[in-house]
Amino acid sequence: MTMSSPIIHGISLTPLTQCSHWFSALDIIAIKMKCCNEFYACISCHAALTKHNTEVWKKDERGEKALFCGSCKSVLSIEEYMAGDGKCEEGNEKEREVESRCPKCNAGWNPGCKNHWNLYFEI
Repeated sequence: MTMSSPIIHGISLTPLTQCSHWFSALDIIAIKMKCCNEFYACISCHAALTKHNTEVWKKDERGEKALFCGSCKSVLSIEEYMAGDGKCEEGNEKEREVESRCPKCNAGWNPGCKNHWNLYFEI
């Protein structure tokens, strides 16, 4: 059974999910916003295109399929995304030194995204 890719919302989107706010070669993930269950390229695109406040995913919701890799089009759980290459231990997210990569296709992701995790996820 083949799942279709989710609709990604954003401003000036590329096929890899880059947007007008984040457009480096590593900015290739989209996030399903908890508040509306819609995928957005970034929180700034969400703010520009909606009229409601965001909500963060709670720690006990890390199994939710809420991340989309623009490279391989896989939908990943929050836990898979936060684990990077699988070396992250629960509770160690802030201290970890893990290169940020898709566990499905090994495409590199912007390692600076973890500086904004608190906007999307309960830390």
